[in-house]
Amino acid sequence: MLGVRRAMAVPNLRGRLARLGNSQKPVLKPSRPLILANRVGERRRERGEATCVMEMSLMMACWKQNEFHDEACGKEIKNFFDCASKAEASRKMKSTQEIMGELGSLHPKKLNKLLQRFPSKSYVL
Repeated sequence: MLGVRRAMAVPNLRGRLARLGNSQKPVLKPSRPLILANRVGERRRERGEATCVMEMSLMMACWKQNEFHDEACGKEIKNFFDCASKAEASRKMKSTQEIMGELGSLHPKKLNKLLQRFPSKSYVL
């Protein structure tokens, strides 16, 4: 009977959850205790995306065409510096919002300090 495969009954999640309403023990058991950890991992913060790339490439192309004379590329240089100042202002605004906690996420160091102030009690279950 090598060619015949038996269909294995693989319990799906919906079927397991449907049996939870019974008075039996719960079918889904957590692999760890359902308590909050006392610290979180120190992940690196994601870096921001590159800004003003188009303006910078236009400015450099203009320089290359005009043998690196600033006088001929005044418009492109001004556009690049305007874009850079806007990007810097938005970055500062974002960092002040992050410091104030308005973005909804905390830095891992601040989160660890809070978790250390209010540790989870593992003996209470």
